Amino acid sequence: MQTNFTPAQLADPHVAESEKILRKCVHCGFCTATCPTYVTLGDELDSPRGRIYLIKDMLENGRAADEQVVKHIDRCLSCLACTTTCPSGVDYMHLVDHARAHIEKTYKRPLMNRLTRGVLAMVLPYPGRFRMALQLARLGRPLAPLFDRVTSLKPFAAMLRLAPKSVPPASASAQPAVHAANVAPNLTARGRVAILTGCAQPVLDPGINEATIALLTRLGIEVVVPQGEGCCGSLVHHMGREEQALAAARRNVDVWMREVETGGLDAVIITASGCGTTIKDYGHMLRLDPAYAEKAAQVSALAKDVTEYLATLDLPAHMPKGITVAYHSACSMQHGQKITLAPKQLLKAAGFTVRDPAEGHLCCGSAGTYNIMQPEISAQLKARKVRNIEATKPDIIATGNIGCITQIASGTGIPILHTVELLDWAYGGPRPAQLSAAKWASAGQPLGTPA
Repeated sequence: MQTNFTPAQLADPHVAESEKILRKCVHCGFCTATCPTYVTLGDELDSPRGRIYLIKDMLENGRAADEQVVKHIDRCLSCLACTTTCPSGVDYMHLVDHARAHIEKTYKRPLMNRLTRGVLAMVLPYPGRFRMALQLARLGRPLAPLFDRVTSLKPFAAMLRLAPKSVPPASASAQPAVHAANVAPNLTARGRVAILTGCAQPVLDPGINEATIALLTRLGIEVVVPQGEGCCGSLVHHMGREEQALAAARRNVDVWMREVETGGLDAVIITASGCGTTIKDYGHMLRLDPAYAEKAAQVSALAKDVTEYLATLDLPAHMPKGITVAYHSACSMQHGQKITLAPKQLLKAAGFTVRDPAEGHLCCGSAGTYNIMQPEISAQLKARKVRNIEATKPDIIATGNIGCITQIASGTGIPILHTVELLDWAYGGPRPAQLSAAKWASAGQPLGTPA
């Protein structure tokens, strides 16, 4: 794609990077076939190619974002299916990141939109605030139909509907601690890792981190929950709030580098793939910060999805269990991190029958806060995803991202679990609480310890 930036514009490193990305696009349109919003809406401006044209026009002309640009960029899920499809290697992720930051700096959103985004940014990254908000949402759920009648209040209706009927009690797994490896007294641990406990996940489903810690320590790995780690910054990053996102990244880099320098780390384990995509990008996000560039790159190199790390441990194979699992590959896993085989191979080796739903490349519509900010499009994508999953007739659904778990669970009665919860069960852990019904009693015996 031909570009027409001035030398003065290209002096800005963010513009210079975007210009290089734009020049790679050859207008082929392959991206439109796998873009969830284009497939759903059929509007060229809601395709990656259309958004690239809008971004190019906005940046080249050095003008503030307008309502049209904001509308179509906001509709982008940042699922990154386009980057998997693109034959030219267009780095759409960093281009749309730049566009979102430019929008945040130059466009004044309507009052209710600003308020909604502000509430999300102030609540979701903080587990204590998020837990309180969920408890209040349970009481406010009857108001959802009223909020639906006012366009600007629809995101609040979506929030109320997504809130779980009950909030799990706080888990000790989120507290700073060193979880010793389960090895004989005369042996040393096979490895030492830190785990990101996250912000939304320990509130919505603390069992995920509990299963991760239990499985890894049984496998001889020491697991550290460091003091001071927090939200990865993904939520505010996708809102274009770059300073907040970079502050979150710096805080976590400091925390994990402290562990590297004191006890050493083989990996930083991530159990929410959306967080993993962001943390693996810390090196890029902080590349212009001389105090953090090198450290951030080191942390990005250490970041591993839990299945990515488990695949290196050579786990033993188990006999078939007669349980069929539909594996939903989260966008941030398959497109953001390019992890496609490890989760399914681990499940198969553990004895599960694994099925791939049709249109596995398409987003479920969760996408961080997308199911709140764009509830209509999100609902269409969820319905499509659930139909495809249910068509495989699984006993259980597995995935690697808490957002997908929450989204899909709201559309089906089939139990949905994090992949690591099933693996923990298979390798000696307790049956997951979501499978406590009598029908799973016999299945639980060969997989793990008696319930």
